[in-house]
Amino acid sequence: MTVRKHSNFSEQSADETNRGESVTLIEEHRRTQTRIRLRIPRTYYKEPVISRLISQHELTVNIAAALLGPNARDDGWFDLELEGTGEQIRSALLYLNELDLEIWQDDANAEDDGW
Repeated sequence: MTVRKHSNFSEQSADETNRGESVTLIEEHRRTQTRIRLRIPRTYYKEPVISRLISQHELTVNIAAALLGPNARDDGWFDLELEGTGEQIRSALLYLNELDLEIWQDDANAEDDGW
């Protein structure tokens, strides 16, 4: 890669930029896995939040652990393993953020396909 420095700026050729974009596109479509912990408030008791991760965002979702109160009097806590492309996972996390849910992502596993 040829990088020319002018003052504090770096310049790349168009060919090199296109290669970088190609790598990004490949990573967007490569299957990966991540783990999240999700708190779903009782106000979402009748909403199919996890089901929509599968049907609308085309993820494979494994519920690794869950804590639910009787008769939905308390919030639900879920440890989820999400599998899909980087693009699908980002889309699903955006959906969960739009619902204003608390999400903790296990960053140690975000890039590791071997878990």
